[in-house]
Amino acid sequence: MTTANKVTILRILLIPFFIVQILYYFRTGNETHRFLGLISFAVAAILDGVDGYIARRYNQKSELGAVLDPLGDKLLLVSGIVLLSFSNQSYLKVIPLWFTVTVISRDMVLTIGMVLIHMICGKVMIRPRILGKIATVLQMIVVLWTLLKWEPVWLDYLVWGAVVCTGISGLRYVWDGMRQLSASPKSLPTPEQ
Repeated sequence: MTTANKVTILRILLIPFFIVQILYYFRTGNETHRFLGLISFAVAAILDGVDGYIARRYNQKSELGAVLDPLGDKLLLVSGIVLLSFSNQSYLKVIPLWFTVTVISRDMVLTIGMVLIHMICGKVMIRPRILGKIATVLQMIVVLWTLLKWEPVWLDYLVWGAVVCTGISGLRYVWDGMRQLSASPKSLPTPEQ
């Protein structure tokens, strides 16, 4: 168990605390819950960069980390985006439902694609793209901006930027996956007997 993996696990363990605090805030309007939810989300988002830095700097890249790190990102972002898209909460600006659907749909397509590639090719080769990282950062900023109750006009621009980066990066990952499938001998037509 590397230090980078321990940091990632800590980040994942912060997610239930974040969810509970935001749900209590929606129920009571108590600013303490919003503050604790905001801090836990911010710490988890910062730890995302910290675990990646540790893994690269100290050569602690591992197969476990390659699974846990994106899993931690997805769990944190999806939980934040879904919570903040509830239309029945009145204390924060609601994130548009189409944004939530875009993010979740992209992640579902990529997950299904990874499973398919793993089943056919045996190994999935994921090359992180800068646009995917920008999409992740913008999604985190959207959640933090909403939790901070900052100017809603700018939030709309952030949401659109995140959607564009999320959509384009998703298409790039799909394209990479199709190339991996095309290169596999198992993708070739079976000869007739």
